[in-house]
Amino acid sequence: MFNNKNILITGGTGSFGKKYVKTLLQRYSPNKIIIYSRDELKQFEMQQDFNQTCMRYFIGDVRDKERLTQALNGVDFVIHAAALKQVPAAEYNPMECIKTNINGAENVISAALANNVEKVIALSTDKAANPINLYGATKLVSDKLFVAANNISGGHNTTFSVVRYGNVVGSRGSVVPFFDKLINEGANEIPVTHNEMTRFWITLQGGVDFVLKNFERMLGGEIFVPKIPSMRIMDLAKAMAPNLPIKIIGIRPGEKLHEIMCPDDDSYHTFEYDDHFVIAPSIKFYSRSNDFTANALMETGRPVSPGFEYNSKNNPDFLTNEQLLAFNQMADQ
Repeated sequence: MFNNKNILITGGTGSFGKKYVKTLLQRYSPNKIIIYSRDELKQFEMQQDFNQTCMRYFIGDVRDKERLTQALNGVDFVIHAAALKQVPAAEYNPMECIKTNINGAENVISAALANNVEKVIALSTDKAANPINLYGATKLVSDKLFVAANNISGGHNTTFSVVRYGNVVGSRGSVVPFFDKLINEGANEIPVTHNEMTRFWITLQGGVDFVLKNFERMLGGEIFVPKIPSMRIMDLAKAMAPNLPIKIIGIRPGEKLHEIMCPDDDSYHTFEYDDHFVIAPSIKFYSRSNDFTANALMETGRPVSPGFEYNSKNNPDFLTNEQLLAFNQMADQ
């Protein structure tokens, strides 16, 4: 699907972007892979690892619609990964989060339509479901913008979809590198925010593979949610540092005890597939059917029960300590 195509990744110097590029280069022969981001140092560092002839590096911010429109010229597929993601930082810097996560999403949509991009997938987060923090709220707005964009495409053939998943093992700023740092520095204890906290858990490669597959599956307007395991933060701390005491430090600003990926309020338009869920749009599409019981690969889904909720606390699939350590090792690969 990606052979001889032009692919642009916003925020492409992040953990996801690097793994996505590596995977594209291993499995396909793209014409161009364009990294669009605002940090020149990260781009320079990434160029040391990815300097193939198909690679292009554009300095730019998703807040800058003119620059983004220029960068998307001739692009076939867009992965929108750029975002301000740190929950406490968003609480203390709300307008910056809004400018990047909401205004930036609007700019990606406008630039994609202006360039007749074929397909766009925006990365979301479990924090966008029933959000209580600003980061989650901005990503919910972003999700709504990308879903609704399928109605404003007019004569364009551009389709937009969203991929939502949980915490990525080993991503920058996440808990595994934080615990590793403490352990390597000889910490006397491991800080945990709450002894009952749970999270959805996915490897970086798992997230990349899910996004790649959904470019083939997408009809436009749906939110894809993978079926992935949950884990307890206490279990992770005990698995990584079995000989260190744990100190409960309290939940951070804007943090949830458990995460949700499919809210019960969306159960009336949520469909279960073999390895994922699809949240269909609640709005009516005027240019095509709103039937999401089958995808573009002709995989079929079935409606979930009314009131169904996909919650990290009630997930039937929880990782053991041994599985958590195995996940950590996969994150290092």
